[in-house]
Amino acid sequence: MQFIFAFLIGGAICVAGQLLIDKTNLTPARILTGFVVAGVILGALGLYQPLADFAGEGAAIPISGFGNLMAQGVRDALRQDGALGILTGGITSAAAGIAAAVFFSLCAALAVKSRDK
Repeated sequence: MQFIFAFLIGGAICVAGQLLIDKTNLTPARILTGFVVAGVILGALGLYQPLADFAGEGAAIPISGFGNLMAQGVRDALRQDGALGILTGGITSAAAGIAAAVFFSLCAALAVKSRDK
């Protein structure tokens, strides 16, 4: 049953993004940023975590889950380190994902020969 909920919630998040692409004049970059900011806001208000608990990776994998992860990191670091946690918590909690994105981007850049369009 967990797989079905993950598929449905993750699919609904993707459908929302596709509808924004199809029905608005927003650029994909603005939609991506909007999803991250929405994840941060919902995470900061404590509304995203119940969704992530219900849907599992269906809510954690989309880019809104990245925003939630950053909000959760800031909350935890603020509790441990005080005001300095506001600046360091989000990056610390998302460091593994950021490092993986940079590493795999580097691997792709080294594996593929670039050319002009």
